[in-house]
Amino acid sequence: MSVKINSKYLENYAIEFSKKVCDQYFSSKKYMTGTEILNLTPSKQVNFFIIKSLFEAWHAELEKLKSNPYFDYRDNNVHRALNEFMNVLSRSIKIGRENFEPLLTEAVAFSILVALEPLSFFRNEFEKSAEGKINDFLKENKKYYKWHLSLIENLIDRAGISQTKEAYLSALTQNFDQQKDHLKTAEELLSELKETLYLDFDILYEFVAEDRAQSVDSKVGVEEQEKTIEKPEVPENEDSSNPEKEIEFVEKVEVAEKVYKVADSDRAIDPLQAWAKFESEQYSVMKSTIGELSESIGINQRFMFTKELFDGNPDLMKHALKSIDQCDSFMEAISLVNERYVGELNWDKNSEPVEEFLQLIFRKFDQKG
Repeated sequence: MSVKINSKYLENYAIEFSKKVCDQYFSSKKYMTGTEILNLTPSKQVNFFIIKSLFEAWHAELEKLKSNPYFDYRDNNVHRALNEFMNVLSRSIKIGRENFEPLLTEAVAFSILVALEPLSFFRNEFEKSAEGKINDFLKENKKYYKWHLSLIENLIDRAGISQTKEAYLSALTQNFDQQKDHLKTAEELLSELKETLYLDFDILYEFVAEDRAQSVDSKVGVEEQEKTIEKPEVPENEDSSNPEKEIEFVEKVEVAEKVYKVADSDRAIDPLQAWAKFESEQYSVMKSTIGELSESIGINQRFMFTKELFDGNPDLMKHALKSIDQCDSFMEAISLVNERYVGELNWDKNSEPVEEFLQLIFRKFDQKG
């Protein structure tokens, strides 16, 4: 038997945790401030992951500003002014519940992941950095990692290491192999969360027969498949921590008929070009390795796609995956994506989130169409 994370329980727990904290806080206050975030929950890691999300949102906005062709953002005076502006913003955080609760849910889920699977978590963090900038990325983000920091601390400003993701991933794996027997256990780290909402480790861990795990591993890798997740609808008055009750979640997504803003030819994804790209790369052997997209998306990907591609709306993403699952070919699926989402949600077809989303669609279909 092998062990994997029960992703449904993890996500349901994160939702319930966030709801409980927000019910308590927003019962007497309208807005959350930066100072209060730092002490919001008993878990320092959860609190700092919320701040990290805000920091990432700020950087995304800054990159949009820098894309303006009329101003020189490399000018030293502009650079200093932007830093001062960021400092002012960091002291002026003000978030209503509607926008704050998803941030807290995400922070709880990622805290559980870094406690359970630190190697996988930091690998995904490395993927966020620009090529050749991973050292700068780690220096900027080090302050947000409160658990298992030793895995990446000695990689910062390390002499003799190539500035490639591959080199850092190799060094990270080496650190993990050397330290894994001495790292704090997940149970010890996550005890902080249990002060707010009971976390049942007997449910959080799932046991899978080895032959099934090996079958999955031979196709797409056990690490990615072991984190497949379907976001559950949380029933009212239902306690996610009850270990004695098996809950079936029935997904009901109602989308009103609407006229979509179809992407123009310059912005639309070319299905033939996308198919040729993935087929010429290592992904060609991975065709038809995914069944239902709605059941095969990893938790890291779910959060990224929801945030980057679907305006933070998880229901919209779920409906998109369900719609793509009903398509008969890659061409039909990309046509649907162009018609409903690329123009409507202002996707950049060359961005990493879009490319990763297309890669999943490619892996679902064994024929172009």
